[in-house]
Amino acid sequence: MRILLPTDFSKNAWHAIQYAIYLFDSIPCHFYVLHAHQVSPSGLVSTINKEHDTRLYEITQSEAKQKLDKIIKRLTTINKVARHQFEGLLESDTLLNALGRNVIDQDIDFVFMGTQGASGMKEVFLGSNTVKVIRNIDNCPVMVVPEQYEIGLYKEILFATDYKHYYKKAELKPLLDLVSITRASLRVAHISEEESLDEEQQQLKKLLEGFLAGMEYRFEDLAYYPDVSARIREWSAETHAGMLAMINSQHGFFSRITRDPVVKRIAFHTEVPFLVLPVIP
Repeated sequence: MRILLPTDFSKNAWHAIQYAIYLFDSIPCHFYVLHAHQVSPSGLVSTINKEHDTRLYEITQSEAKQKLDKIIKRLTTINKVARHQFEGLLESDTLLNALGRNVIDQDIDFVFMGTQGASGMKEVFLGSNTVKVIRNIDNCPVMVVPEQYEIGLYKEILFATDYKHYYKKAELKPLLDLVSITRASLRVAHISEEESLDEEQQQLKKLLEGFLAGMEYRFEDLAYYPDVSARIREWSAETHAGMLAMINSQHGFFSRITRDPVVKRIAFHTEVPFLVLPVIP
C-alpha cells in the first residue's frame, strides 16, 4: 500500500498521519509525507525583488526541510510496524499541483488529509484546501480526517448513495478493502430524493449488492430531506459509525454538497473520517 500524507505541520495534519498509520497497522505500507509551499512573487520585477524572492525561498525551503525531516525521524522512531516505511517529499508548488503530480509519480493508493471539521472552522466546508483536493484529485481515493475524531476501532462504515451512478468494482475496491481491514460492517443508505426508486436505480442497487456479496452489509432508505448534505450529517451522527464514504460523482448529491454555495452555507461538516472514492471512466 502506498499512502500520501500532505502536511502543513499543523496538529490536524499530524492527526491524519496517525490515523493512516493506525488504519493500516497490519498492512505493509510506504508512507509519503508531503509538504508543498510557495513563495509569492513580488509585484514589481527588479533585481532587488528577485534577490529578495530568492533569499525568501531559500529560507522557506530550509525551514520546511527541517520540519519535514523532524516528522520523518519521529515517525521512524515511534513506528512499531516493521513493514511500514516513511519518506519525506518537499515540493515548491501549490498543494493541489504537488498532490496531483505525486499521486501519479508515486502510484498512490490513498491520500489522507487532516481538517478541523465540525468543531473548527465555522464558515468553511472541511477547509478550503480540502475542498479543492476532493473536487480536483479525481484519480485516487481521498480520506479526510477531522481533528476531533478519536482514533480507535469502530464497527460500521457508512456509504451514502442515490443509486444514480453506474458502479464499477474498481471504484468500490478501496472502500471494500477498508471494510476488510477494519472488519467493520457496511451500511449503505439511499438518500431519498424521490418517492420510490425507478427501474434504473433498482438495477444499480442490485449491481452494488452483487459487489458486496460475501461481506456483512445492510441497505436502508433515508426519508426525503430538502437539505441532503444536512441529512447525511445527521445520519452519520445517529449511527455512531467510524467512517463515511461517497463516490465523487459530478452528478447527484455529491456534486451539490461540494459546490461553493453549499460550502458557504456550512451545509456539511464531517465528524468522522470522510472517504471520497474517485469515479473510474
